[in-house]
Amino acid sequence: MYIEQLYTGCLAEAAYYIESEGEAAIVDPIRETEPYLELAKRRGATIKYIFETHFHADFVSGHIDLANKTGAAIVFGPVAQPSYDAHIARDGEMFELGAIAIKAMHTPGHTPESTCYLVYDENGKEEAIFTGDTLFVGDVGRPDLLDGVIISKEEQVSNLYDSLNNRIKTLPDDVVVYPAHGPGSMCGKSIGQEKQSTIGQEKKNNYALRDMTREEFTKVILEGQPAAPQYFIKNAIINRTGYENIDAVLERNIRALAAGDVQSEIDGGAIVLDTREAEIFGTGFIPGAINIGLDGSFAVWVGTLIDIKQRLVVVTDAGREREAILRLARVGYENVAGYIDGGFETWVHANRSVDTVVSVPADAFADAVQGGAHVLDVRRPNEYETAHVRGALNVPLRDIESMLNRLDKNDAYYVHCAGGYRSMVAASILKARGFDRVTNVLGGFGMIRNTGTPIEEPAELTA
Repeated sequence: MYIEQLYTGCLAEAAYYIESEGEAAIVDPIRETEPYLELAKRRGATIKYIFETHFHADFVSGHIDLANKTGAAIVFGPVAQPSYDAHIARDGEMFELGAIAIKAMHTPGHTPESTCYLVYDENGKEEAIFTGDTLFVGDVGRPDLLDGVIISKEEQVSNLYDSLNNRIKTLPDDVVVYPAHGPGSMCGKSIGQEKQSTIGQEKKNNYALRDMTREEFTKVILEGQPAAPQYFIKNAIINRTGYENIDAVLERNIRALAAGDVQSEIDGGAIVLDTREAEIFGTGFIPGAINIGLDGSFAVWVGTLIDIKQRLVVVTDAGREREAILRLARVGYENVAGYIDGGFETWVHANRSVDTVVSVPADAFADAVQGGAHVLDVRRPNEYETAHVRGALNVPLRDIESMLNRLDKNDAYYVHCAGGYRSMVAASILKARGFDRVTNVLGGFGMIRNTGTPIEEPAELTA
C-alpha cells in the first residue's frame, strides 16, 4: 500500500493518493487534474475511485474532470445528492482497491453528507482514516456552514458530537489520521500545525475529543467560531451541481490584454486584481486596483473580499499569469477577462495614470501616533483584543467594506496588520473607495511593538 499527501498551501488543503497493486484512489482532489494523472502515470497505476468526503465549501474540487479523464467512479457518502453521476455509498460500504479495502463511514456534523474513509491494510487491519473536515489535527470541522439554509448549526453540532464519540473515538489509537486541511484553513477555528496525526494523539490533544456532555460540546464548538467567507456557500453549490471543464476555463481566461483592453474592461465594470508583492504594488498601480498578493492567502482573501461573479483583470509578475488565473479558478472565480500583457510596466509605458500608497517604517508610524494620527488596525478581533495600539480603530479586513461608513474621507489614516500583507490589501480597498490619505505601516504590529508606541493589553497579560 502506498499513500501520498498532495498539499496545496494557498488553500491549506490536503488531497490524497492511495495505491495498491496498480489500482489507485484519490481523496478530495483540487480543481486541476494534472497532479493526480501524472502521479498515477509515474507509478504505473490506474485511478479507480475518487472519494469525496463532502461537498467542499472552500475550493472547487476536481472530481468531475478527473472522473471524465479516467473513468474512475466518484464516491460520496450517504445523503449526498449531486447533480451528476456518482456512487452514493452506504454507511459501512466497502471498496476494494488492489489488496486493500476502504470503508465509508458516515460522520455528519460538518455537513450532512460528511463521510470519512477508513483504510484496511493487506491483512485486514485498520491502517488509516481520511477524515475530510470531520476531524483535523487539534480541531474539528465547523458546523455552521449550512446554518439557516438546510440544517441549523445546533443540529450539526449534535451530529458531530455523535460522529466523534460513536465512530471516530472508537477506532484503534494507532490509526493514522489524514485530514483535508491544515493550519490557516477557515474550515476550522484552531487547526494545529501538523498535517497528519493518529487517533490516539487526537484523543489526547484535541479539545473537541475530550470527554464532555453534548451541552458542553455545543458550547465549546460554537464559541469563537469566526464567520465563514462569503464564497464558501457558493463553492459548496458548485461542487454539488457541477462546473465547466477546467481546461476550457483556463483557455478562455488566460488571455493577454493590451493597456487599452484593460481600460475598456475597467470602463465596463471590471476590477483590476493586482497580485504583486505589497511593497512593490504600493510604489505604483492601476487606479482602483485591489492588491491581494499571490505569496499569501491569495484564494481565501479573494473569496472573502470580491464577489464570485465580478469581472476581473489580473496583474502579475512576469511568468505568474497562469498561476494566478488557475488559483482563481480553484475557488470558482472564472469571470476573468485576462491579464495585462507585460505586467504593470505595460500600463506605465502606455502613459496611463498611476496611483500609489505611501508606506512608512514602524518608527515613523510611532512619531505619527504621537502627533495624533488616526490608526486603523485591520487584524482579526481576537488579535486586536490581545494587544493593540492605544486609540486604534479595529477594522478587520474581512469587514472593511461594511465599516467604511465609520471613516471620513477627509481624514488621514495609518493602516497596519500583523506583518504587512493584509494592511496593503486594506489600503488598496480604501484608495479604490476614495480615501486618498492612506499610509501603510511596514512590518505591521510585529514591528510597531518595538518602537515604544503606546500599546493596550488586557490586564491579565500585563499583570
